[in-house]
Amino acid sequence: MTEIQKNVESASETYSSSFNQGHLALPPAKKYLVLTCMDARIDPARAFGISLGDAHVIRNAGASAQDALRSIIISEQLLGTQEIVLVKHTGCGMLTFKNEDAYGIVEKTLGSEASAELKSRGLDFLAFPKLEDAVKQDVEYLKNTKLVPDSVNISGWVYEVETGKTVRVV
Repeated sequence: MTEIQKNVESASETYSSSFNQGHLALPPAKKYLVLTCMDARIDPARAFGISLGDAHVIRNAGASAQDALRSIIISEQLLGTQEIVLVKHTGCGMLTFKNEDAYGIVEKTLGSEASAELKSRGLDFLAFPKLEDAVKQDVEYLKNTKLVPDSVNISGWVYEVETGKTVRVV
């Protein structure tokens, strides 16, 4: 067992020994979801005031609305969420490369078969050059798709990893 796995097991023992919230309902109590980046420097519950059972938290590289759309549809259509809070952040790795760079790294480190598979899938890594523009574009993407009802309130934010502050963009 790796050190990470040992930590998971130990933390589970500690957490479950006093856990008393197994009664919470499946749908989020406050009927919203937060889409944010997978960056390890973001603690969504603490940074955005989310208590257990309040909201869905969707995390992916760059807080991409396109990448999260499947989960957003499930959250809204099957579990009743009515608001989306999209939060990207300063210092995001998605600001540091382009698709060509990612494709090149895959070719170099994983080889030609992996590179061919990546190309056949046509994967877009959804990197972006400007943070606030990316927030606005993702909010517009969600507002313009027919897969998110017009009644859903959508806002876009930037979390500052340097200060812990979250600032509304749109």
